[in-house]
Amino acid sequence: MDKIVIITGVSRESGLGFETARQLKDLGYKVIITARDLDKVSELAEKIGVFARQLDITNDQSIDGLVKDIDKEFGRIDVLINNAGSFFDQGAEPLSSDIEFIKAAIDTNLLGAWRMIKAFHNLLEQSDQPRIVNVSSGAGSFDDPVFGLANHFSKVPVYGITKLALNGLTVKLATQFKEHKIKINSVDPGFTATYPGTEEWGARPVEEGAIGIVWAATLPNDGPSGGFFKDGKPINW
Repeated sequence: MDKIVIITGVSRESGLGFETARQLKDLGYKVIITARDLDKVSELAEKIGVFARQLDITNDQSIDGLVKDIDKEFGRIDVLINNAGSFFDQGAEPLSSDIEFIKAAIDTNLLGAWRMIKAFHNLLEQSDQPRIVNVSSGAGSFDDPVFGLANHFSKVPVYGITKLALNGLTVKLATQFKEHKIKINSVDPGFTATYPGTEEWGARPVEEGAIGIVWAATLPNDGPSGGFFKDGKPINW
């Protein structure tokens, strides 16, 4: 039986979500990619032969509607990949950050994943090998020498703090899931070339960044839970 995976925030062909979908499709997964813009995500889905659904992770009604559709069509999901994220506030300072911007970043980068996990928890429980992957960032760590909270060359305070919080949510949920089958981990895909020109700054190919996400999505039953990983290796954060 094909395993079913939902990936949020898939709106660009050059993005990590699209590449993750492509790699999982090649592994035989039944992939559902989502984004706010149904036309855009449908066009992307057609390119690699996966399913498309409209989804706004900041809207409870949108999430509930997707849960009902997936439950009716499949009765379960095996993997939830919380890839949606934004609000990269390059060069900003904490004291000058706009409060409304901060609220919107938290709503997407942290609460969006939280909503999805709460909403899809029961459908994950129907899987024999349920996995949750929260796509995080080295900007949400203490130890990353280039992108860590105290080290990031362009500061990104709001983005970094939301990713730090996402890592914390991962730990707390892993504790709650100890008596369940669900394994949940955060993944740092590294600095990847998801936008033109970033290769010149040292960004690695998106194909490489997606490998760690796929690794966490396909963990065996004796795999870890509640950790923060890059390329399948733990990050001290």
